[in-house]
Amino acid sequence: MTMIAPQLAACTQPALPPGYSLCYFSPGDEQAWAEIEAGAGEFSRTEQALDHFASEFGLYIDALRTRCLFLTGSGGRKIGTATAWYSDDFRGGRWGRLHWVAIHRDYQGRGLARPLVTAAVNRLSQLHARAYLTSQTTSYKAIKLYLDYGFAPDMSTPRAEDAWHLLASVVNHPQLAAYL
Repeated sequence: MTMIAPQLAACTQPALPPGYSLCYFSPGDEQAWAEIEAGAGEFSRTEQALDHFASEFGLYIDALRTRCLFLTGSGGRKIGTATAWYSDDFRGGRWGRLHWVAIHRDYQGRGLARPLVTAAVNRLSQLHARAYLTSQTTSYKAIKLYLDYGFAPDMSTPRAEDAWHLLASVVNHPQLAAYL
């Protein structure tokens, strides 16, 4: 599923709960990224996530220093990540991309996603006028959050109508009322 935000705007950054903070990627954080993504269920093994990281971001380590955010918990352990990425050929042009948003399953449900996503959207709004993201119907909690940031269903993708109809029945959000 694809969602688009044709006009990005900075948002008020909500406070993180005590003991948590945000930081940007530093070389060597590849392992932490892979552990978070595997720990959130995006990959079955950390090694698989590391391989994906290398293939997708290996040539762009310098860009990650200002685009890949980490959420840290007590002791500085990295437990969440979101990337303010981009594509040079989405819909025929350069768009920002909210990419690889994840919080390790041990830390989900603690009110940490909104501050992490806000920081990534704010970074995107500094670099791009518009953005998109991709997700799946099983990520309905995240999709509800993305709707709050102005991302809307992209109906130009195959089977989009079916997917958004399904989501509208699960996600109670005003932006999806038309799909019920």
